[in-house]
Amino acid sequence: MTIETLTLTDQWDKVFPASEGVHHEKVTFHNRFGITVAADLYRPKNVSGRLPALAVSGPFGAVKEQSSGLYAQTMAERGFLTVAFDPSYTGESGGTPRRVSSPDINTEDFSAAVDYLLQRDDVDPEAVGIIGICGWGGIALNAAALDPRIKATLATTLYVMTRVATKGYFDADDSADKRMAARQAMAAQRTLDYANGTYERAGGVVDPLPADVPQFVADYHAYYKTARGFHARSGNSTDGWNATSSLSWMNTNLLQFASEIENPVMVLHGEKAHSRYMGEGAFDLLTGDNKELLIVPGASHTDLYDGGDSNAIPFDTIERFFASHLGVERG
Repeated sequence: MTIETLTLTDQWDKVFPASEGVHHEKVTFHNRFGITVAADLYRPKNVSGRLPALAVSGPFGAVKEQSSGLYAQTMAERGFLTVAFDPSYTGESGGTPRRVSSPDINTEDFSAAVDYLLQRDDVDPEAVGIIGICGWGGIALNAAALDPRIKATLATTLYVMTRVATKGYFDADDSADKRMAARQAMAAQRTLDYANGTYERAGGVVDPLPADVPQFVADYHAYYKTARGFHARSGNSTDGWNATSSLSWMNTNLLQFASEIENPVMVLHGEKAHSRYMGEGAFDLLTGDNKELLIVPGASHTDLYDGGDSNAIPFDTIERFFASHLGVERG
């Protein structure tokens, strides 16, 4: 197999400060489709032996320098070896065209991260979990249903991208006519894209912010369009996905086998998150007594990206969940 070589930045360009208690390095791995994936690896300093490990990605359209990197670094401070990765076709990862998503390939990205972690001699092969944020929360559940090597899964502030693509926000567009209209628009766009030899971008988070937007759009703007979370490689911060990127999500049931996930899962959501209905709906599909739903009081959707103003991410609870289910004794 020919593995694509990536050129990765050497500088610290995260939207959060580096931790003095964690060793950081850039790594790459390849997925089953031959795409090279770029990741940040975080390892607690002054430890030895095989560690429990976590692969982290999301939000949907974000990059590893944003929320996923914060989760990964924080969990490394708590004793886990972690990788936060850019999905295929985004950020520093390989794949062309740029800024396109896929239920299949993006699910594969999680399993490819597990492949990589299982090859490391400092990882406990029986103690590998994943964290999916926002749209990657739904993808994480899909990966957990497919890949039993994933011993525990956290889906935080999750979106189910196939639900949004086929039914719209709050299921307001759940009709055959509206789905057909969306298909026709994207079919027309792909005709134009092919003729032009380029891919039209859908645009990232709206900017400048109109006065009458829903609160959750204002929350997205406050994260992606300000110094709090802006990153030049993030589609949400800049010009968004390819305009036809939702096509494959419209023909997929992402959570079709969620009820067959045997390993532990925690679904974490904010009390005031506009997306809470998707998290609770996904949790209702899970079975077994090793599944947890945690609603964070007062938290919005984006509060669980970086904690917001109130440190809303319950990292103590997240640590407890992974430590207990990955067989880790915590002091």
